[in-house]
Amino acid sequence: MSQDVTLPPALRTAFRREADALEGVDLDVYRTYDRDPCEPIIGLGPRAAPLGFFGRDPGRREVEHGEPFVGSGGQKVRAELYRYRYGEALPDFQASLDVGRQYFWANTVPYKPRGNKAWSMAVKKRFQPLMAELLIDHWQGRTLITLGREAFLWFAIGQPRDIKRELEAFWAREDRFEAVHTTPLFLPDGRGGEFRLAPLPHPSPLNQTWFKRFPALLAARLAALDVPPES
Repeated sequence: MSQDVTLPPALRTAFRREADALEGVDLDVYRTYDRDPCEPIIGLGPRAAPLGFFGRDPGRREVEHGEPFVGSGGQKVRAELYRYRYGEALPDFQASLDVGRQYFWANTVPYKPRGNKAWSMAVKKRFQPLMAELLIDHWQGRTLITLGREAFLWFAIGQPRDIKRELEAFWAREDRFEAVHTTPLFLPDGRGGEFRLAPLPHPSPLNQTWFKRFPALLAARLAALDVPPES
């Protein structure tokens, strides 16, 4: 197995510094589970994991366990990953954690917002350089399944106008949950890479339009991408 990603001390310090002055963090939930509200919730996984998942922000269950995508929506993702890898239903919560460690997981902002409301664009812009550095420098994969509109259009932040328009036009396509869009992502110093984005709807139970269809959409994505888990 390839080496697991560890959050570099300087990057971890930068996340914590931004979080320390961040208004709108759900401090009550962090206190409930005795969790540090400045510690970013990121599922780093193997450095060479060829596939990653990119969502909006953590929820209550993510704070409880200190891992992303473990709540009701995340369990739908993990259940389909387990079925894809092993050909059978997910047996229990621990198995969902185990199968998830073969992939890379991140969010636009790695902190739970109060009321589960999406972070403002100002907050997303504030954390974008740090998350971009994590994606570009500390994970070798370049294929991401993005979950929901906000996660997909995060890749438009700070981009030239033509790239923003390409991303917005792709999201408007009826086949956006089957097609793949390749987009560049750069750091201020010019370092960067191209990422293959395979968007899906957000798997939240509140998303009634897509919730029941989500498992089949993810299964089709995994089969089409044909990206084996790192082992």
